[in-house]
Amino acid sequence: MINLDTMPPLMFGGLILSMLLGFPVAFTLAALGLSFGFIAIEHGFFDLNFLQAIPARIFGAVLSNDLLLAVPFFTFMGAVLERCGLAEDMLDSMGQLFGPIRGGLGYSVIIVGFILGAITGTVAAQVIAMALISMPVMIRYGYNMRYTTGVLAASGTITQLVPPSLVLIVLADQLGKSVGDMYLGAWGPSLFQIALFALYTFLLGVFKPDHVPPVPKDARTLTGWPLWRKCLLGIIPAGVLIFVVLGTMMLGLATPTEAGAMGAVGAIVLAVTHHPEFSTTGRKIFILGLTACGVGVLVGFLGGEGILFKIAFAVVYFAVAWICLEAVRISELRRLIKQGYETTMRITAMVVFILIGSTCFSVVFLGVSGGVWIEHMLTSLPGGVWGFLIVINLFIFFLAFFLDFFEIAFIILPMIAPAAKTILASVVGADNALIWFGVMLCVNMQTSFMHPPFGFALFYLRGVAPREVKSSDIYWGALPWVGLQMIMVALVIAFPITVTALLSKQPDVDFNKIKIEIPQIELPPVDMSEPPKPK
Repeated sequence: MINLDTMPPLMFGGLILSMLLGFPVAFTLAALGLSFGFIAIEHGFFDLNFLQAIPARIFGAVLSNDLLLAVPFFTFMGAVLERCGLAEDMLDSMGQLFGPIRGGLGYSVIIVGFILGAITGTVAAQVIAMALISMPVMIRYGYNMRYTTGVLAASGTITQLVPPSLVLIVLADQLGKSVGDMYLGAWGPSLFQIALFALYTFLLGVFKPDHVPPVPKDARTLTGWPLWRKCLLGIIPAGVLIFVVLGTMMLGLATPTEAGAMGAVGAIVLAVTHHPEFSTTGRKIFILGLTACGVGVLVGFLGGEGILFKIAFAVVYFAVAWICLEAVRISELRRLIKQGYETTMRITAMVVFILIGSTCFSVVFLGVSGGVWIEHMLTSLPGGVWGFLIVINLFIFFLAFFLDFFEIAFIILPMIAPAAKTILASVVGADNALIWFGVMLCVNMQTSFMHPPFGFALFYLRGVAPREVKSSDIYWGALPWVGLQMIMVALVIAFPITVTALLSKQPDVDFNKIKIEIPQIELPPVDMSEPPKPK
């Protein structure tokens, strides 16, 4: 006989077992939820009417969720930018800039990985692109094979943490927090992680200089201003696109969905302007649009939204429309945009189906008091806050051997988020607790792409690496970088300010000291005499 207390652990164990067996996650979740739902009805834990919450939640929290509209926009933006040739130019110019110093090619891969992470958000394409371009060069100049494979894989996975990461949007949605706050919280750990990667490269250059030798100066094809010009032509457009997406969102000028739409259009503009077949007329209109944009921004700051402001941005819209028509004219870009649409369709469909399945599971799980079971189990862990964080991060670390970050975010996170908010509020406050927790898990889930032997980044690297690169070098090369990522998790746990520093400080209110003072009102004296008799 199944009782109510055994239902939550049975559901949770069935979930883990089904996913480890490799069944499709979305359909597994829905099947488990409905199966245990009928078992619960049979045993009288709730009635059939309770299951009406499933379609209501699907339409209310999934299909009508405005925040999830940002997912296809950011996916499309990354799909276009990863194929437009921007990565190749940036890696070439940065490699020549840093090449003459020890570890210079490693620094260039780390920096370009960070910049590409801020504008693409796609691990697979980033790892493949950087490996195809940089691995032959690093091998040619004698870089240690394990360092080469490790830095390429790790710099590709940093895209999971750098805003505007798709992972952070999903985490914000599942935790019920603002995307802008999640982005602000992620900046500190992402910059610290880049610093950790660079520090590791520097220490290798000091203690094992033969692992990261400098590139001979005579091997550089560009020097001086031409080299700096090529670097700036890669960095400045990427920086503008980052501001268009992140700056407008953080300044409150656009919602995440609007910022994603501007990023998608900006990606097409960047791809067209970067293409060698971009016409002379198009270049002139592009320069006119840039000038009009500058004039419009200046007028907006100084004189408000007058007629000149409207004319300036009308010219900007005309320039953007013209450049998008150029993308239609260039056959290579037409194919690129079509591939971007197909990638966006696949990922968006996958996200929606996982959300529908997880909704079926979570409604039934909460109906059999699964939330109470999880919260009781986590709050009773030894060590208080720090014991909870250590156990959860170890659990996520090992779970990431087998599950993708989408599956962890949609399935596991809703179960543990209420307990996390309760437990962590004493450290960083109730408003920042889930931001800290979400960014911490985001740092942790990077390792899901780097775990030997299941890490997808390692598979991508193996697929494009030359034959002389051994699989053992790829797996052993990943281990130090996984260690650096776990050090970053420890730093985020030990120093919450790395996440909360940029978040707005909430007022510290002691409710025990609140006094409500009601001013005394002078009332006229009451006449208690008998009323006059009517005549």
